[in-house]
Amino acid sequence: MIDQGFERRSAAVTEMPDELRHDVRLLGKLLGQVLAEQGGEDLLADVERLRKAVIAARRGEVSADEITAMVAGWEIERAVEVARAFTCYFHLANLAEEHYRIRTLRERDTEGRVQRESLAQAVHELGHERVTELLAGLELHPVLTAHPTEARRRAVVTAIQRVSHQLTEYNTPGRGATERAESRRRLLEEIDLLWRTAQLRSTKLDPLDEVRTAMAAFDETLFRMVPQVYRALDAALDPATGTRPPQARPFIRYGSWIGGDRDGNPYVTAKVTRETIQIQSDHVLAALETACARIGRTLTASAQFTPCSPELKRALAAAVAAHPEIVSELATRSPREPHRQWLLFVAARIAATQRRHLDLAYRSPADLLADLRLVQDSLAASTPRQAYGELQHLIWQVETFGFHLAELEVRQHSQVHASALEEVRAGGELSERTEEVLATIRVISWIQERFGVTACSRYVVSFTRSADDVAAVYELARHALGDRAPVLDVVPLFESGEDLANSPGVLSGMLEIPELRRRLDDNGRRMEIMLGYSDSAKELGPAAATLRLYEAQEALTAWAAEHDVKLRMFHGRGGALGRGGGPANRAVLAQAPGSVAGRFKVTEQGEVIFARYGHIAIARRHLEQVTNAVLLASSPTVSATTSAAAERFRGLAEQVAVASEEAYRALTEAPGFPEWFGLVSPLEEIGTLRLGSRPARRGLGAPRSLDDLRAIPWVFAWAQTRVNLPGWYGLGSGLAAADSLDELRAAYAEWPLFNALLDNAEMSLAKTDRSIAKRYLALGGREDFARQVLEEYDRTRDLVLRVTGHARLLENRKVLSRAVQLRDPYVDALSHLQLRALRALRTENPSERERERLSTLLLLSVNGVAAGLQNTG
Repeated sequence: MIDQGFERRSAAVTEMPDELRHDVRLLGKLLGQVLAEQGGEDLLADVERLRKAVIAARRGEVSADEITAMVAGWEIERAVEVARAFTCYFHLANLAEEHYRIRTLRERDTEGRVQRESLAQAVHELGHERVTELLAGLELHPVLTAHPTEARRRAVVTAIQRVSHQLTEYNTPGRGATERAESRRRLLEEIDLLWRTAQLRSTKLDPLDEVRTAMAAFDETLFRMVPQVYRALDAALDPATGTRPPQARPFIRYGSWIGGDRDGNPYVTAKVTRETIQIQSDHVLAALETACARIGRTLTASAQFTPCSPELKRALAAAVAAHPEIVSELATRSPREPHRQWLLFVAARIAATQRRHLDLAYRSPADLLADLRLVQDSLAASTPRQAYGELQHLIWQVETFGFHLAELEVRQHSQVHASALEEVRAGGELSERTEEVLATIRVISWIQERFGVTACSRYVVSFTRSADDVAAVYELARHALGDRAPVLDVVPLFESGEDLANSPGVLSGMLEIPELRRRLDDNGRRMEIMLGYSDSAKELGPAAATLRLYEAQEALTAWAAEHDVKLRMFHGRGGALGRGGGPANRAVLAQAPGSVAGRFKVTEQGEVIFARYGHIAIARRHLEQVTNAVLLASSPTVSATTSAAAERFRGLAEQVAVASEEAYRALTEAPGFPEWFGLVSPLEEIGTLRLGSRPARRGLGAPRSLDDLRAIPWVFAWAQTRVNLPGWYGLGSGLAAADSLDELRAAYAEWPLFNALLDNAEMSLAKTDRSIAKRYLALGGREDFARQVLEEYDRTRDLVLRVTGHARLLENRKVLSRAVQLRDPYVDALSHLQLRALRALRTENPSERERERLSTLLLLSVNGVAAGLQNTG
């Protein structure tokens, strides 16, 4: 298919590494073969016509009107097939880039070389002693969410994974011609299946579908990857890792909102939350049992050469007395191999824990750890390598995941609690919604009884406006269970600009809540609050939201010091730039001084989960980069430098924030804007994509204001129009309001927050296509709005380039620039197909049958553009 003409493209193409070029061409050629076989040579010819036309249009050789006419000349069914072809191509191109990234990571990992942004680099820069000090309180807490930003069906994801496996096989060095021919045949077979797999979901996801999808990331990546991160840190601290007790302690704790986040999602019920924790437990116990049995089977050390400790002998004797049939069989199969016998017995007990066989089951992860450390201590006396190798990995996995895998967090809107409390106090019959709130609290209590407090204690309150919103949860818990109420860490979520500014006062009010005061006494005065990036950005614009969030963090850090509270800030960052996204490690370094303090908690949403945790090498690199940033951000030197820069540029930041917010609000709060936005974008249609179980908007009908619209479809719809407005709008006006261009350049060079703000905006601008965007904006019939958007784009692009000193967007980021430039023409093809459908749906009056066909084309193009841009919401 798309395997010709690379040399005639832009300079970015000539920079394409040979290995990546080879894989892209191979996969494109095989896809072209599948298209010709399944759709005929005429389908392949039409795909090629459109491909060549959009490339020529970028060179000014073909007009957009000519492409519009070409696309309009096809039957809808043919347009749908072409959209499917380009979507499949993007899946394959993304896969080729992932493979190249993995190869690059492995090539950079050479002996004697400290890799940038790694754990070894953090130890090298900060010193062994300082990192050891930070390790005592180090905590990285990623929280997986079911926010609907993954446009691909799970069936499509698994089909891509099978293609990935075959591509790895095909590229394995040293294979003979027969083996390579078979690998190529299998690769073609899997691409054929990818083409035949429906891109769109036919049924809506329910919350438990989302839970099981997240479990795939655990099964395939997280469980095996986490101990590798600890091992990397341990090796950086002392190369003798594996022959001594580890210096690295487990610092990663996963959380999950999937099956617990009921804010705006009526399908997440107490029953769903209960089933969710059981699914999580089944997966982690199965993984632990498999790992323990594997290590046990391989630990064939004879007692003659590796005698066991007296403690282990006594434990084995006690096990024989309690469970003679199990231990005797193990002794028969593993004579004079006491360590092997013990680990296989432990594996049997883990399996019994999963089956709820109470006589044999472990009561808690602590009991399991005690048994693992018993065998570890015994081995350490004679063979330290066996004690601190794979067995240590298993111990780290138990310490990280426990029996619950990830802490299940509950989230609900403050207004729901207020309504429930009003009913409870009135003493009458309770509504179904209020009964559900009380049932949720009872489920939290049940989870704590079965899995411990750490399995589920955090209760996030959306749109917290006052301490009363937090107190309401505690009062409802008392009503639900009285003195048997569960341990709750109620987490206020501050989302709007006003709420962020008022947050220190809310925390002061929270200190008056008796339950919270007791909790602070019990947990060493630890408190958690959450900062919402998505809704603040939707309300204030990207620049003002970024700067207001920074100010809030400064104020909250000062408040915590004044009240002797160890405050952890939970960052509700989205995957897309318009929702606080961007490189996570740079985001950490851009936080306010003192706000990190060795602890970083952040949401991992939708497509981000698969992008970061789809492959073990990429997942490990991601966690190493973030941990590196947490360690550096927690060092006094970095904090002092950042603090000085923030103080110097505070006045400049205020100028930018005020002017950018004014420009943003002038557009988004103008009369008629919500209706216009609905016309120029596929906003309505995105709601039918069945991306997740949660409804796309608050309330029914067309949005009357942006408050009715959730942040995800807001960002997703703008990305589809190629405008990417939430990632940059208002920044140009903010920069223009600054007194000095030199000061802006100094802030970009010296202040990590300002640097990240402009670099993220530059990424978003690079994914914007002005000419295509103009065609979308024209669909709304409001030339004033269209002109306003395009003028702000021109202003922002110009000033970002002037401040950064770049001659073109992404000039200093070659890998990302290459990816964007290579994809742009093919995204253009899908945009033209989408515009055809959108224009007909908006300006014509199609029949019901025609509307259905046009909607199919539009949704397929939405899916393809998301794959091409590699982000949704």
